[in-house]
Amino acid sequence: MEAQQKQDKKPVIIHIYTDWCSVCKIESYELNKNKDLIRLLNEKFYMIDFEAEKTKEKIRFQGKDFGYLPNGNSGIHELALALSRNKEQPVYPLWIVLDKNGVLVEYHEGIFTSEKLKKKLIEILNF
Repeated sequence: MEAQQKQDKKPVIIHIYTDWCSVCKIESYELNKNKDLIRLLNEKFYMIDFEAEKTKEKIRFQGKDFGYLPNGNSGIHELALALSRNKEQPVYPLWIVLDKNGVLVEYHEGIFTSEKLKKKLIEILNF
């Protein structure tokens, strides 16, 4: 991602979810039906879908390393905790939008409808 940002700076969207989250599944289904939104995401943003409880590899983000924290049969990635405002148990889905310089410009917990997400992303691009 850092190499891509050096060549073509774009805002970054980090979409944090879990496999067990039914709201996440509904949201994903609805968002994927909106072809204009998908085109906007693909052309104007770097999109990262991040499974908070199954991603186990170490991730370097903004100069810091984050790893997986096992807890019995499950666990959570430190990056999901670091990005969430609720450090005990993040709310899913969680949307983090960073501008071209890596500065937080949108934090959204819970479902994002396709129209609200599209409107917010256009606002961010026009800021």
